[in-house]
Amino acid sequence: MKTLQRLHPILCLVGLLLMSGAAYGQPPTQNVDGGSPPRGPGKPVTIPLTIRMSSEEEILELTNIDLTVSEDGEPQQILSIRGVTNSPITLAVLIQDDLVPSVANEIKPLAEFIRKLPKGSRVMIGYLRTGSLQVKQKFTTELEKAAKSLRPPSGFANNGPYNPYVEVVEALRKFDAQPQGRRAILLVSDGLDISRGVDSSGPTQSVDLQRAVNESQRRGVAIYGFYSPTFASAANRSLAGNAQGSLLRLSNETGGLAFFQGTGAPVSFEPFIRELDVSLQKQAALTFLSTHLNKGFHKIEVKSATPGVRIAFPSGYVR
Repeated sequence: MKTLQRLHPILCLVGLLLMSGAAYGQPPTQNVDGGSPPRGPGKPVTIPLTIRMSSEEEILELTNIDLTVSEDGEPQQILSIRGVTNSPITLAVLIQDDLVPSVANEIKPLAEFIRKLPKGSRVMIGYLRTGSLQVKQKFTTELEKAAKSLRPPSGFANNGPYNPYVEVVEALRKFDAQPQGRRAILLVSDGLDISRGVDSSGPTQSVDLQRAVNESQRRGVAIYGFYSPTFASAANRSLAGNAQGSLLRLSNETGGLAFFQGTGAPVSFEPFIRELDVSLQKQAALTFLSTHLNKGFHKIEVKSATPGVRIAFPSGYVR
């Protein structure tokens, strides 16, 4: 009896070791999406993607597209991908109020574009003007109401902002109360920041442009730019070229596209709208588990092993 009492603690210890060994011998638990479970602490991050095929006639389901995402050079776990095609989108249409008068002719096709957005989409209409953003229509799912709130820009120089990017940041903050998912801004602007003086050597280095990029990346909003000049930018080709460079940078770094027809006013926005419509139909919202929780800029790279797939994505985000 005394021998059994002395052996009892040893037998318990052996039993515990055997149970722990069996647990470690089991395969790792899988998440619902089939991926490995997250390692360590993490925080979900959502970014916009535009997924295009080399042959536009070829249509692939998201489940058939092999995507990987890395942050600061390290692989991250994809949690979900929402889109593509006919899912609702949250869209802000921003129009600079001192653009040349010909833009008035583009209000009707812009309104038709809004009416044809997927059911359940949320649209806001705003005008960039002196002072602060003028919101003509708050975010609404009533697409007809949003379309009817569009008006031609006034065309007066004293109504225009010295800096469109400050008001883009103001518009981005209004996405905070909106649901996650596909998000975009259509910015109709000359893209010129003269708030700190006219410096044709490098307006793409605007502090407020960088803020707009950062805030867009933070909220997962892709920005699409339609270039149209004001009287001021139309009179100086060098300024117009650099302003277009600013719009291009804003779009490229947020996962959107920029549209131009030379440095002058476009003959029509309709080719822009057709290409925008195609791009938005192929836009998705990708959410991944970020394991990089420190503050600052985090570089993102999205790749696909599926042949013929091209992906546009933001360059990164600032936490």
